[in-house]
Amino acid sequence: MRKSITLRLTLLFGAGSAAVLFGLGIVITSSVESHFADIDTEELHDRLELVRHVLSRVQLPDDLAVLPQRLDDALMGHRGLAVAVIDSKARTLFAMGASIPQSLLQEPAALPDQQPAATTWQLDGHAYRAISAMGRLSLPGEPAARIAIAMDIAHHLQFMEGFRTTLWISIALAVVCMALVGWLAARRGLRPVHEMAQVARGISASRLQARIDATAQPLELTELVHAFNAMLSRLEDSFGRLSDFSSDLAHELRTPVGNLMTQTQVAVSKLRPADVYRETLYSNLEELNRLARMIADMLFLAKADHGLMIPNREPVHLAAELQSLFEFYEALADESGVFLRMAGAADTVGDALMLRRALSNLISNAIRHTPKGGTVDVTIRQVSADEVEIEVRNPGAAIPPEHLGRIFDRFYRVEPSRQKSTEGAGLGLAITKSIVGAHGGTIVVASSADGTSFRVVLPARA
Repeated sequence: MRKSITLRLTLLFGAGSAAVLFGLGIVITSSVESHFADIDTEELHDRLELVRHVLSRVQLPDDLAVLPQRLDDALMGHRGLAVAVIDSKARTLFAMGASIPQSLLQEPAALPDQQPAATTWQLDGHAYRAISAMGRLSLPGEPAARIAIAMDIAHHLQFMEGFRTTLWISIALAVVCMALVGWLAARRGLRPVHEMAQVARGISASRLQARIDATAQPLELTELVHAFNAMLSRLEDSFGRLSDFSSDLAHELRTPVGNLMTQTQVAVSKLRPADVYRETLYSNLEELNRLARMIADMLFLAKADHGLMIPNREPVHLAAELQSLFEFYEALADESGVFLRMAGAADTVGDALMLRRALSNLISNAIRHTPKGGTVDVTIRQVSADEVEIEVRNPGAAIPPEHLGRIFDRFYRVEPSRQKSTEGAGLGLAITKSIVGAHGGTIVVASSADGTSFRVVLPARA
């Protein structure tokens, strides 16, 4: 089952909070237990020093006889305390409170000048913390005695049990609260994503103008918002181009189809001589050829759009290909009073027929827009070890800047003042760009008062 981002963030936030609070609870519990242990140990050491002081005052046998009374008086008021004093002959000199286990009395005791470590043990359901040490007597023949002191720590254990219960319940509630806070934070943090989803749901072919305000979004989503807005801009531009293309295509097809219908209707309106019918058929054939070329060009561009145009990879001598094109367009150039000039040489790798078609479109376009007596210059340059450049330049009126960005669009024509003939359907430059792109190259156009130049950059090797 797929989980939402909000649920994942909530679970992650809750798990992280639980781990942190659980670790904190362990540290706090351990610190409190250690604090109580230190307090108990310090109190046991105080009682030990008090017992040692009383034992150090035993100098005579009579003092030994009154030792229990002195210890009782010294330890009066200390509830829950158990004390045992054993002489060197294992005789009990004093005992008070609960019975101290023999194991504690038989363990190695700390010397009179040392601070003993505390141990914990239980007896009859009660927990005790105890220490065992040696004490000095001033009585001859009795130089030392073992002292064992224990105190009931049941009240500390009860407190710790209640403290743990309260602490873990508080931690559990804190984890729930933190998970709730995480859920709210995730919901609020993902609100821009929901806004993007709402905008996306409202997108249609006729409603592509919606945009998301990037300045009102978190920094982490700014890049996504910019990408989303850029996608909408591209879609809006693409749909606009598609609409223009459909209109242009309908316009381009309407003229030859209208000519065919008109000529045919005139021809069949009444009986005419065979020569008239023959002339009408030749005229219709020209229109049909024009339609066939347009359809072939559209199929070519459709294949390029879908990545189906895969050029062959073979060495192409650009100078030789351009020389062949110059020979082909020599008659057209002479008729238009235009000169053709080529300079440079370089080789590329690609499909010779496709590249010849692309260059042919550029040269024919340059000839059509060159004034009489002008020269079309074609220059080949080896830009680097990996790239070659072909520049086709012709003099003539400059292309307005607002048209340069769309000059490679299908069926797009600059203002009629630049049109010297009605040949072509406005697909030549679009086809050229597709061919250059299929070869991994680029094509750019620049225009000024001195003329217009097309620069084609192709890879010099595979």
